[in-house]
Amino acid sequence: MKVDYNHSTKNHELQRLICKTCLFIAFVLTSTYYGFAQTSDSSPSEIEMIGSEKARVTGLKYISVHVLELEKTLKLYREILGFKMADAEVLHGPGLEGMLVMKLKADDLTIGLSLTAPEFIDTIGPIGNTNHNHFMLKVNDIAPIGDILKEEGYELENENYARDKYTFFVGPNGEIIGLSGWD
Repeated sequence: MKVDYNHSTKNHELQRLICKTCLFIAFVLTSTYYGFAQTSDSSPSEIEMIGSEKARVTGLKYISVHVLELEKTLKLYREILGFKMADAEVLHGPGLEGMLVMKLKADDLTIGLSLTAPEFIDTIGPIGNTNHNHFMLKVNDIAPIGDILKEEGYELENENYARDKYTFFVGPNGEIIGLSGWD
């Protein structure tokens, strides 16, 4: 019996990616559930108050997944999980030329699937790289949250986060988290 190790390795990588994505989604859903249980008596010294509202996460903006196997990915998200294709575009510009980005929707959740620009096919990963897996959280005021993250020692990818209303940082588990103040 001949074993195709290349095929087996690709299947194993896809299974790992699917497991990571499922764990991530479970984490987000669990965090959202427990977030509803929080009371409004939180200490205002933890995060600055804006008028009478505390700066906080208000929802999930999107999830971005770097695609390694397009056919299997589309089958999983569209045929099995029921997402609908909302948009697809090929990006142009330095570091982005030829990158395919597809937006899939399921109710109010958007997942971005991206095939990296051909010149960066082997560079999956770090912040600052256009092909990193991440999730983007909506926040009602990014400035105080960004300030506290910096005070706590987190390195923010965009130092102009207050003006630009977005940034990325690496969480304590290696997860790449984006913050967006855009509606």
